[in-house]
Amino acid sequence: MSHDLTRRQLLQVAGGAAISGSASLANEALGGAAGVDVIDCHTHFYDPTRPEGIPWPRKGSPLYRTVLPKHLRAVPHALKVTGTVIVEASSRLEDNQWLLDIAKDDPFVVGIVGHLNPSDPKFAEHVKRFARNKLFRGIRVGEGLVAGRLKSNSLDPFKVLQDHDLELDVNGGPVTPLVVSRLAARMPGLRLLQNHIGNVAITGDPPPKDWVSNIRAAARHKNVFCKVSAMVEGAARGGGKAPRDVTFYKPYLDVVWGAFGNDRVIYGSDWPVSERAADYRQQQQIVLDYVSDLGTRAVAQFFALNSKRAYKWVERTGRDKP
Repeated sequence: MSHDLTRRQLLQVAGGAAISGSASLANEALGGAAGVDVIDCHTHFYDPTRPEGIPWPRKGSPLYRTVLPKHLRAVPHALKVTGTVIVEASSRLEDNQWLLDIAKDDPFVVGIVGHLNPSDPKFAEHVKRFARNKLFRGIRVGEGLVAGRLKSNSLDPFKVLQDHDLELDVNGGPVTPLVVSRLAARMPGLRLLQNHIGNVAITGDPPPKDWVSNIRAAARHKNVFCKVSAMVEGAARGGGKAPRDVTFYKPYLDVVWGAFGNDRVIYGSDWPVSERAADYRQQQQIVLDYVSDLGTRAVAQFFALNSKRAYKWVERTGRDKP
């Protein structure tokens, strides 16, 4: 299949296949025969039936149920998901190991972003411990922690990550890309992943100027990648369901792609949290509709190739590839 096919041509086959529920046909139409993977780089898994329970989500929440990789594989996809990078949402140290144990015998999991506290006196020891497992690809922190350490010039924990060839996911509000840009300037050898495009509220209004400026600041640094995740949550603030039409999201996606280009944008769903705003197929179809306009090469980059550079995730024997 030619790599310069447009969205209109692609979706005549792929869109119809997705609507009919045939993810495999959609994969093939979008170059699956050439090896297009779909790696969801932002999922959360947990099990409240464990003896020690879970710190999140809280009991009574619709999310309070057992959620494991098999459940992600079972939900309908617009384009078949062939692997995932898990982002740990628990602050408990040993929950990092719990995820590694889950991944051990499941090649669907290609990487894990852990939860370690950079302020812990044993942080370097913990990083060394978990980095022995090649599935452990980095950690996630909040924007406030990064801003605080930049202000105090205490970047040693980030140097520990860099020394172990691990990445840093950063989550937070619309100011986060600006904070990420400042860390990237100080540490050009550390791979940084902006989460959720900065959690900007997506509305019918033009994108906020400050957020646009911050995204562009982050993109100036080649060690920064932007995860296009939690899009539907950004469009469903205050409850309700997110719009399904890609045109609603296009002004925001144009900003991200205009800044980062095809080489540094990465697919993530934030599933199962994203279910509150849209089901899995719907949220995936929105970004698929957008990126397929850019051609099959851009599809392959967005859904897998860029994340392999950013996370250096593990290619695993037995993984169900297209």
